[in-house]
Amino acid sequence: MTRSRLRALLIASAATLCIAAASVPARAQWIVFDPTNYAQNILTAARELQQVNNEIQMLENQATSLINQARNLASLPYSSLATLEQSIAQTQQLLARAQNIAYSVATIDQAFTQTYPQAYASGASSQQLLADAQTRWQNARAGFQDAMRVQASAVQNLDSTRTQIDALVTASQGATGALQAAQSGNQLAAIQTKQLADLTAIMASIARAQSLDAARQLETQAQAQAQMQNFLNYGAGYQAGNAQMFH
Repeated sequence: MTRSRLRALLIASAATLCIAAASVPARAQWIVFDPTNYAQNILTAARELQQVNNEIQMLENQATSLINQARNLASLPYSSLATLEQSIAQTQQLLARAQNIAYSVATIDQAFTQTYPQAYASGASSQQLLADAQTRWQNARAGFQDAMRVQASAVQNLDSTRTQIDALVTASQGATGALQAAQSGNQLAAIQTKQLADLTAIMASIARAQSLDAARQLETQAQAQAQMQNFLNYGAGYQAGNAQMFH
């Protein structure tokens, strides 16, 4: 085979290969793998996944915050307000039923003007002195009775107060939020205020009884002076009459 013929054969073979390569479909071509691009895609996917996790955590935190707010706004299931109001109303009724001389400035002034005068007139009758003394004794006796009633009511309230305190302490220990804890604390403070009100009523009733008794004792001195003056006036007239009779 000559050189020129061999060259022609090689050219023909190359042309055949070019035609065959051109006729191969595109899906049969080689796929090129780029490691750098692949790593970049992995990092991008990881960042997106982290962002999704952060958003999920944020939603969980918001849900927890809403639950806590709901607990903080939950009202205390126990209330002692009605019992406290009833107890205070009973004490007020006892004070309002004060016998003879009530807890009133006008009533006190009127009673002292009529029954507790600063001094009796020289012409005051024995019947008037005796009636006033009887009234003052009744006022003093009623004052001590009223004081003992108020004291008895305060003592009876102790059992109810203890029950309320136990219930409030239990509710406070089981409080699920700030509102329940605050409400239980406020109700405990209200109970303490009610106890102070009972003590104030007791002290007022005792002071009233003591004041009425002291006024009675003080007025007894004024009454004794009036009786002595009446006796002396009557005795002087009697002695004068007797002297005329002896003459």
